[in-house]
Amino acid sequence: MRTATHADRPHLTRPAVDLAELIRAQARSRELPLWAGRVLFGGYFIYSGLNHFLNLESMATYVASKNIASPEVAVALSGLLILLGGLSILSGQWPRVGALFIAVFLAVVTPTMHNFWAEAEPARAQQLAYFTRNLALLGAAFLAMVIPEPWNAQPPPAPPAPTDEV
Repeated sequence: MRTATHADRPHLTRPAVDLAELIRAQARSRELPLWAGRVLFGGYFIYSGLNHFLNLESMATYVASKNIASPEVAVALSGLLILLGGLSILSGQWPRVGALFIAVFLAVVTPTMHNFWAEAEPARAQQLAYFTRNLALLGAAFLAMVIPEPWNAQPPPAPPAPTDEV
């Protein structure tokens, strides 16, 4: 008795796999979320850093209310820290350093400026929201620190057009 082979059952044969194309497709599937995350995360801190300079006086008034010495300097330095961090994340240039800048900013600012436990309602609820948002952003900064480098400076390429080949 003869044993059946895949040749006897063509519906069981596997199509030839182009290993190189499979690897490229897998790389593309990681590039798009990384690039989108860089735009959103880095862009958020670029915007926030610029906001520190555009609203320096009003932010310094708030910082002074938290009994921080030299509030204008604190606002300017923290703005520079997150502006550089955001630019680093967005551009993919020294992203671990940029993520570290952001993490340092968040680790210092979160308990200092958003100390919800010292506030009465309704300010407590608002400060708690800011505090927890910053904790989530701090977690994202920690994740960014361990993404392997280099980060491609360009958006990911479009996937190849489908072909009619069988």
